[in-house]
Amino acid sequence: MAKCAICEKAAHFGNNVSHSHRRSNRIWKANVKSVKVKTEGGVRKMYICTSCLRSNFVERA
Repeated sequence: MAKCAICEKAAHFGNNVSHSHRRSNRIWKANVKSVKVKTEGGVRKMYICTSCLRSNFVERA
């Protein structure tokens, strides 16, 4: 599973709870994209979540 390279946001696990209160497994996936990013060493592909992209924590190549 992909994880954000900046804030390390990843998938979260929990339960679906039905009306009768039966539980089944559930996963919430983070909105993580593969993006080309400018770094000191040049251009690199990294997994970045959309909230970090929107907040300008990285500069796109």
